[in-house]
Amino acid sequence: MPDNQKDTDVRFMKAALRKAREAGRKNEVPIGAVVVKEGAVIASGRNQKEEKRDALLHAEISAIRKACKKLGAWRLEGCTLYVTMEPCPMCAGAIINARISRVVFGCYDPKAGAYGSKIDLHDYTFNHYYEVEGGVMEKECASLLSDFFSGLREEKKKLKNKTDDQ
Repeated sequence: MPDNQKDTDVRFMKAALRKAREAGRKNEVPIGAVVVKEGAVIASGRNQKEEKRDALLHAEISAIRKACKKLGAWRLEGCTLYVTMEPCPMCAGAIINARISRVVFGCYDPKAGAYGSKIDLHDYTFNHYYEVEGGVMEKECASLLSDFFSGLREEKKKLKNKTDDQ
């Protein structure tokens, strides 16, 4: 990969990380996504499953929906999706159906990742070819998630101790 592509990927992954932090501040699992076309962010999304009580509101789905609306089309050819964690099978299906040209993700998801961790949907032939690049800013993306879950465990522990004291 050319150095300028690496720099571009880091720049847009930082934008996805900002969306992930926003999700974390809303007590959502901190995953963020941005859709980029011709060097500009055209849409962004973050997890909103808890906030909106909607199982489909993953960061990728939100960003894809907004990008389709902005472009007035369901085909997102020529677009790159940057997401802080490896997409799950549902999101990978949306990526395929939206005809996104390239997917760049941060950390791997050993529990539900659809691009190599649990299954690799990129290995299957679909209606178009797209590129997948994983591990971009992997440490930063993974750290954000582990810090979030560590904080949740700590809160749960405090709550249990408080209950036990009463």
